[in-house]
Amino acid sequence: MQFEYTDVPDPVVKDNEVLINVKAAGICGSDIHGMDGSTGRRIPPVIMGHEASGIITGVGKNVKEWKPGDRVTFDSTIYRLDDWYSRKGMYNLSDSRVVMGVSGTEYKRDGAFTEYIAVPEHILYRIPDNTSFVKAAMTEPAAVALHAVQLTSLNVNDSAVVIGAGMIGLFIIQILKIAGCNHIIAVDIDDEKLHLAENMGATVSLNSLKHDVVSEVQQFTGGRGADIALEAVGMSQTIITGINSLRKGGTLTLVGNTSSSVEIPLRSVVTRQIRLQGSCAVNGEYPAVLDMISEGKIKTDLILSAEAPLSEGASWFHRLYKKEKGLVKVVLKP
Repeated sequence: MQFEYTDVPDPVVKDNEVLINVKAAGICGSDIHGMDGSTGRRIPPVIMGHEASGIITGVGKNVKEWKPGDRVTFDSTIYRLDDWYSRKGMYNLSDSRVVMGVSGTEYKRDGAFTEYIAVPEHILYRIPDNTSFVKAAMTEPAAVALHAVQLTSLNVNDSAVVIGAGMIGLFIIQILKIAGCNHIIAVDIDDEKLHLAENMGATVSLNSLKHDVVSEVQQFTGGRGADIALEAVGMSQTIITGINSLRKGGTLTLVGNTSSSVEIPLRSVVTRQIRLQGSCAVNGEYPAVLDMISEGKIKTDLILSAEAPLSEGASWFHRLYKKEKGLVKVVLKP
């Protein structure tokens, strides 16, 4: 994919939309995977970006609850309020949903790596006064993590394995700590990320290139295995590690989706009664996340690697794509 930094027309604001002057927009791992065309979800030309915050500068004629000057962030998913799934409280699964900054075979919707963006009013959330635009731009990935944790059957003092210590995994670790998990075991192949995971609340970190993860988890959990596991990579090998790290009757929540299909040890899943479940995007977790960021319960500063002008976005994309050491989260400022 070839990046261009160029002028585009200002978006046309519909009656139920607001115009936002974007102040901060985070580069998501899915954007990085999408730039080489491997996911089929970023077919050019498209303006990427779905983790953002800014100031309302204009409102459509039917908008009543918002006004110019309001500081806001917004969901990455655009959905219809009258969709069957939305009415059932599952708008993240709605048949009509569209994700900003994504272009595939079924739809295209430009995203937030731009100066102005128009979004429907019903996906807006107000930013607390003590929360910066940069922190607010990390609401979306933290909400993805919270959604995954809330889907997972969790009891206070449970043991958990988190596979993948990237941005989502690091948010998952923090939220598991808040939820009362006792042992939180972080697994990755990058020692720097694992060190960061410990700073985020992991009690143990394991480099899967250096340790027998399953054996180590058994030792930390009295020989049974972990109560729950959350997988934030999306590959056969890491999913199998998650399954094998669980005790009988444990739950594995799948968050990563790097691969379109994977292999699993079916007999182990069946005979040990393992529950596998997917976690898709966000479903109403923004207010809770914004409160936790505002109160300092979710820490974004250690995850933030760099703030840079949007004009330098292409170079930061390439640095992230090459997996430059020390880079976790980069936020661009138009």
